[in-house]
Amino acid sequence: MGNYSLWSVVKHGLTGNKGWKPVWRKAAPKPSYDVIIVGGGGHGLATAYYLAKEHGITNVALVERGLIGQGNVGRNTTIVRSNYLLPENARFYEWSLKLWEGLSQELNYNVMFSQRGVLNLAHTPMQLDQYAQRGNAMRLNGIDAELLGREDIARLCPGIDLSLNARFPIEGGLFQPRGGTARHDAVAWGYAYAADGMGVDIVENCEVLGFIREGDTIIGVNTSRGEIRAPKIGVAVAGMTSEVMRKAGVETLPIESHILQAFVSEPVKPLIDTVVAFGAGHMYVSQSDKGGLVFGGNLDSYNSYAQRGNLPIVHEVVAELLAVFPNLGRLKLLRSWGGVMDMSMDGSPIITTGPLPGLFLNCGWCYGGFKATPGSGWCFAWTIAHDEPHARNAAFTLERFHAGAVIDEKGAGAAPRLH
Repeated sequence: MGNYSLWSVVKHGLTGNKGWKPVWRKAAPKPSYDVIIVGGGGHGLATAYYLAKEHGITNVALVERGLIGQGNVGRNTTIVRSNYLLPENARFYEWSLKLWEGLSQELNYNVMFSQRGVLNLAHTPMQLDQYAQRGNAMRLNGIDAELLGREDIARLCPGIDLSLNARFPIEGGLFQPRGGTARHDAVAWGYAYAADGMGVDIVENCEVLGFIREGDTIIGVNTSRGEIRAPKIGVAVAGMTSEVMRKAGVETLPIESHILQAFVSEPVKPLIDTVVAFGAGHMYVSQSDKGGLVFGGNLDSYNSYAQRGNLPIVHEVVAELLAVFPNLGRLKLLRSWGGVMDMSMDGSPIITTGPLPGLFLNCGWCYGGFKATPGSGWCFAWTIAHDEPHARNAAFTLERFHAGAVIDEKGAGAAPRLH
């Protein structure tokens, strides 16, 4: 497949754009591979790509039950950041952010990564003190962080309500300049394009129906397109993790599946130049290149595998948006969607070997799945290639829940719906 370049855009534009080739092949599954990746979302695609690029393992099948880009990788609010407090999460997400910064050039595919910054608003002096603590921890870990006052926020985001009689007055905020947004579907297409170019077979419409065992060891998968065998099988299926792992005989995992809704408004002229997160509740908003406001907030509290949510969350998130930007009161919603979130019991991810021989697990991403895409794929590929975790994901094991060594970023403990 030809590389994308300014010259290729001009050439195809002059010929009616009729000569573009498919971004990836429609591969048929072979009987066996060195590695099988179950799940064609961002994490699965990134894992397949880094297996080929970093470890020279190109005899890889990525099996996806539907079409590439129709799962969570295309159902999120596109935010990228590394502003975490605890060192395990801070180091991991900062590595992911560094990969984001060179991703378009590396993949030869524009993922539209925009480092417009991420601003977390503080609405009380105590909250501002907590942000100062987090910002200092970030800077000790080599991560950019700035503590902003009201005047700084007024310059950064002129449309925000900074009046003293606001429902939730703003005291200041924590700003990460290198954070931002990326185009979610372009990320999926870019990784698919690059992985396919290295020889990875991307097999769509190939649902895993069961796992093939030899004693306690997993040696393959039964799919809707036949049996496929491999000595190593990685599972990266986000909110469907419990259902897929149940097919391998694993009945209990420290995760729950919940719906996380997102919304897009009708397009308006430029208003919000950064990502803004509401501190008195849970709401985050940015403005897309097309002018629509992209925002989301809390989970639907009940467990579900549906890709849609309910109206109480719509009311809650919109109310929080208007508390910060009352000038949006007459704006109309254009569309909404829901992603199935795999919420871990401590709010931190799982990237590990096991829980059965031959099997590797990537799950528990809570709200952090999209921004973790490059780092998750890189670490999961290392874990699969070396049969042990890299230092960057060594803490993200299943054993931490047995040992009580949880990485509880938000203090919500074993209530994943609160993360």
